[in-house]
Amino acid sequence: MRFAVADLTRPAEYRRGRLHAITGVQLFVLSFAGLIALGAIGLLVLPGLYTGERLGVVDALFTSASAVCVTGLVVVDTATYFTRLGQLWILLLIQAGGLGILTFATLIIRLLGRRSALEVEAAAGSGVGTTVGGAGRVLWAVIVLTASIEGVGALGLWLLWRGPLGYAGAIWPAVFHAISAFCNAGFSTFSDSMIGWRRSPPVLLTVGTLIVLGGLGFVVLDNVWARYVTRRARRLTLHSQIALGATAVLIVTSAIVFLTFEVGITLQGLGPASRAANALFMAVTPRTAGFNAVDYEQVSNPSLVLTLALMFIGGAPGSTAGGIKVTTVAVLVLGLWARLRGRRTVSLAGRTIRDETLGAAAALAVGGIAILGFGIFLLLMVERAAVSVDRIDLMRLVFEVHSAFGTVGLSMNRTAVFTPAGRVILTVLMFVGRVGPLALAAAMAARRERRRPYRFAHGQVAIG
Repeated sequence: MRFAVADLTRPAEYRRGRLHAITGVQLFVLSFAGLIALGAIGLLVLPGLYTGERLGVVDALFTSASAVCVTGLVVVDTATYFTRLGQLWILLLIQAGGLGILTFATLIIRLLGRRSALEVEAAAGSGVGTTVGGAGRVLWAVIVLTASIEGVGALGLWLLWRGPLGYAGAIWPAVFHAISAFCNAGFSTFSDSMIGWRRSPPVLLTVGTLIVLGGLGFVVLDNVWARYVTRRARRLTLHSQIALGATAVLIVTSAIVFLTFEVGITLQGLGPASRAANALFMAVTPRTAGFNAVDYEQVSNPSLVLTLALMFIGGAPGSTAGGIKVTTVAVLVLGLWARLRGRRTVSLAGRTIRDETLGAAAALAVGGIAILGFGIFLLLMVERAAVSVDRIDLMRLVFEVHSAFGTVGLSMNRTAVFTPAGRVILTVLMFVGRVGPLALAAAMAARRERRRPYRFAHGQVAIG
């Protein structure tokens, strides 16, 4: 009997061992890699996607990665190079990449009345910034909030565009831009992105609001809904307070800086309302949407540096935005402020932030800087012919690297002239930017150190 029981349970144990060999973070990363591959294959083989010549392998991979990683960098004009069917394929990749393919997988399994494996649920949870135990409820909130926000945004844009574009002609651009903006993708069906609407504050504010909502993160939106609408929560969580507060500070201060330095340059000739709307839009879109209402070749140097900083920071964890995340920067600033005041702990709103969280934030920021530096160095190697002739191209190259890693999509008109090797490097940066910081943070949070009965003696290291 004992032998028979062992035989019956062996296959289940074997399968369980194989399943647990892949962690939730690995599943999350592999899902994006698989979706990028699927998108590239579709761009290579599906009929009716192009108005002219079909994309090559490298450009198809680049475009798919840009859509799935909700970046927005393009090597061809989305408005003219793709048919409506091609634009729909890109939009599907944006939506799937913005929410995370495992979000859909877990939801489908739950709709079938079955519980997904813990690894899949953990991966889906990490994609929206929650834990295994809260993944089910938050995943439902993801779908409801996404459909609601994108639907209201599409309706608002259609109402604004039905005059100049016509009742029927405004439907597709409204739907496309609502999804692209909320997913922080930056793809546009207009060849000049939002430049043609820079004198229409309602359009810029509508698109900007969608970008901000998508960049806050589903957990923050769910917490705000529970606190102020359904009253299920008595207060906002510390995470939500930091994400909302830091986002508001960045938007307001950046808009003031842009308005100050661009009023006589890219914002020249606009009315007061249009100048204010454009300054706000410039403060919002680098974190990390990629729509542009001004030509970044023409912006002032201070504005260019601020844009680079905003692209590096990005949005909130568990959102459709990239970057090292606004909460990471906020925690580091709070830690620095506490050290300057001589305090051993970091606290805010009556809550103490763990030292492990502060260490993870520092590691994530340093890792992001290292990735940016390595990416710039690689591009300087493969694009050295162009950069060595004109050092202004060096700034354009740095701008493109920040845009790719931050999954922003803004460009100084350099992406399309990169060599195939340069486009591959940008593709890798987009992928790392989309899943790298998130996967790294999840791995740090989920890692369990084995308990040891001893520790090594302390060593002194001089800092600063």
